[in-house]
Amino acid sequence: MTHIAVIGAGQAGSSLTAKLRALGFDGKLTLIGAEPVPPYQRPPLSKKYISGEMELERLFLRPGQFYADQGIDLLTGARVAGLDAATRTITMADGATIAADMIALTPGADAIRLPAAVGGDLPGVYTMRSLADADAMAHEFRPGRRVLIVGGGYVGLEAAAVAATRGLSVTLVEMAPRILARVASAETADWIRQMHARHGVDIREGCGLNALAQGDGALMASLSDGSAVTVDFVICGIGVRPATALAEAAGLTIDNGIAVDALGRTSAPGIFAAGDCCSFPYRGGRIRLESVPNAIDQAEAVAAAMLGDTTPYAARPWFWSDQYDVKLQIAGLNTGFTRVVIRDGDKPDSRSHWYYRDAQLLAVDAMNDPRAYMTGKRLIEAGQSPLPDALADPAQPLKTLPLAGETAPAPA
Repeated sequence: MTHIAVIGAGQAGSSLTAKLRALGFDGKLTLIGAEPVPPYQRPPLSKKYISGEMELERLFLRPGQFYADQGIDLLTGARVAGLDAATRTITMADGATIAADMIALTPGADAIRLPAAVGGDLPGVYTMRSLADADAMAHEFRPGRRVLIVGGGYVGLEAAAVAATRGLSVTLVEMAPRILARVASAETADWIRQMHARHGVDIREGCGLNALAQGDGALMASLSDGSAVTVDFVICGIGVRPATALAEAAGLTIDNGIAVDALGRTSAPGIFAAGDCCSFPYRGGRIRLESVPNAIDQAEAVAAAMLGDTTPYAARPWFWSDQYDVKLQIAGLNTGFTRVVIRDGDKPDSRSHWYYRDAQLLAVDAMNDPRAYMTGKRLIEAGQSPLPDALADPAQPLKTLPLAGETAPAPA
């Protein structure tokens, strides 16, 4: 009987094992997770879960009984100490070994923590990546409390929105010249900054954290602009790193994550990888995507490849972020854009930003505008680009946008 072991019980690991069974794999299947709970959703941690709007059971990707019903041996609270890539043998932290015919690595990514040298190990300093992180800081979210958020990416901004909504005093610092500098245009950053300002969030850009010190029941933060703030707790949202330690120790090739080919195969025969942990071929280069949709889609493609399918994985990047009553939906990747076209939505709080490289549409950021998002996603996936001047005209219906190189309108 063939045995497939999957290391990492997050979104990718859960999707991969479920897909293997759906495709008819009837061999032994083991899913190994370091956390003491079944696979769960991460995006709600910094939103509905931390705010108390979502209960623990609703976080779980599938009911616990699903794994037993599907014959998936789910090991929780099980830490992997080593991997022998040549023999495909997994050594657990307790000394037990698991031998498999094929292995998939889906360990995800780890939150970057503040260095101890600046006070990152002080009580009241948190990251927002795991269920344990969210549970540890849940008691802090009380009206009147003061929080410093380090990092102006989506995780930090989402945490700021939850904190402000719950009546906390929020200061957010971003070392880069502006928030969302790596992932969004200045136009999108401006729109989101103004939204947070309306909710009382103090955003300081071009401003880093020099050090934290423990005070009398509080934390004192000295900032790089020469100012200081006193807060009750700190959330570090400065990004993640792909979890590659196990793969690297096993001798697998690392390139901005575990390097895989278009079928999800690593440099070691019989060992695959999927999700946030790995980089893969994309449009002549390599890319690593940190997103739920990619974790699901790539994991399912890898499951098929493990069973002999030779269809290359074709990523279709899309993302989302929920802040206050705004849903930001993103389609495509804006890397290398040269122009942003702004289109007003049909509501006062809706708008979309369309990224172009010359005449080619690359991506769209849609704020409270699902129609713009869906149109942009469809066009990008079809390799079509609407004429920028027509796109900027709100009187021009999205469904009849004229395309570059065509005189006929875009198909509805």
